Amino acid sequence: MDPVARTHAQAVPHDRDLLTIGELSARSGVAPSALRFYEKLGLIQATRTGGNQRRYERSQLRRVAFIRISAQVGVPLETIKEALASLPANRTPTKADWARLSSGWRSHLDEQIKLLERLRDTLTGCIGCGCLSLKSCALANTDDRLAGKGPGPVILTSVQE
Repeated sequence: MDPVARTHAQAVPHDRDLLTIGELSARSGVAPSALRFYEKLGLIQATRTGGNQRRYERSQLRRVAFIRISAQVGVPLETIKEALASLPANRTPTKADWARLSSGWRSHLDEQIKLLERLRDTLTGCIGCGCLSLKSCALANTDDRLAGKGPGPVILTSVQE
């Protein structure tokens, strides 16, 4: 095989190395509609057949797994996209690539853990009082004084030391 043909053969995966959207869905546990959405957002990539059918390299399985678990713990898709953009596009990411990416996420994940712990520890008490209304709650938010601190669940989302 001449060098140009060999380089082309190495760069273009064979059909048996590619997954259909159904195969990627079955292997990843992610619905085809979500995979198409991820592709539209640029989180994963597919090639197209002559019949315009999607084909995914097996390396996309790792990306989908990363997207899935990151989204499950509340990481926004835009943040996931930024992280995935830091991975090499021309090869399958190595263990070192994934370690570099995960080390950058440590502080974000630590904050998520703290937020979940605050939610676990304070939500029960709020529901336990029976009023179910922070606007009129005489215990946690007398006269709606928390409205001045901003929108949303300010007690849970404020930084507490």
